[in-house]
This record gives sequence, C-alpha cells and structure tokens, in this order.
Amino acid sequence: MSYPADLKYTASHEWVRPEGDLVVVGVSWFAQDSMGDVVHVELPEVGDSVDAGGTACEIESVKAVSDVYSPVTGEVVEVNEALEDAPETVNSEPYAGGWLFKVRVEGGGSATDLLDAEAYKTHCG
Repeated sequence: MSYPADLKYTASHEWVRPEGDLVVVGVSWFAQDSMGDVVHVELPEVGDSVDAGGTACEIESVKAVSDVYSPVTGEVVEVNEALEDAPETVNSEPYAGGWLFKVRVEGGGSATDLLDAEAYKTHCG
C-alpha cells in the first residue's frame, strides 16, 4: 500500500496531482488493488468537460467495470493514450505511468473535499 504525501485523494479513490494550471488524475493503490487486474480503460476524449464528482471514464478489470469520477470541474486536455495498449499499467504504476487524464480546472479552483494522504489512509481503513 502506498499513498504519496504530495497527492490529494477523493473518498471515491481517485488521486489528484497539480501540474501548473492543470491537474493529473488517476486511481489510488487501494482502488487498483480492489479492482484486480485491469484489462481495459475507457478514457474521456480531449476537449470533454468534466464535473467534480461526475463520471469521467471507466476502468474494466477481471472483476467488474468501475466508474472513475473527476475530482475537479474543467476541460480534459490530455489522456494517457499508453493505457490503450497497456491498461495493466494502472495496476503496476498507479501514481506514475498509470495516470488517466489531465484537466484544466475551471476558474482556477479545485475540489474542496480532497483528502491528504493521512486522511485518505484512515478512510481506507
């Protein structure tokens, strides 16, 4: 289990990393471990609008199809196309190569209900 301290987390198991005026979004170690082996990722399209708390994409694993929720409101400006050929990267590198998409946050703000690493670790039990 790992929960990098430089990230913020949602109660629904997404992580957020600020990158200039963008945020990078992925799923946490806890989420990928709960899903099992990831076999497909249905990413959003560049240019899509996402709403904080709204479904942004789907991850299909050997167990189920899981929704991924956007932690912020804004426009998708980049997706991790490498996941099309290697979706298992979500399992092996959830905080590095397994990132999902980048969002230009609307209004320069971000979600207010994000958890720091310690609070998220407690949330996961």
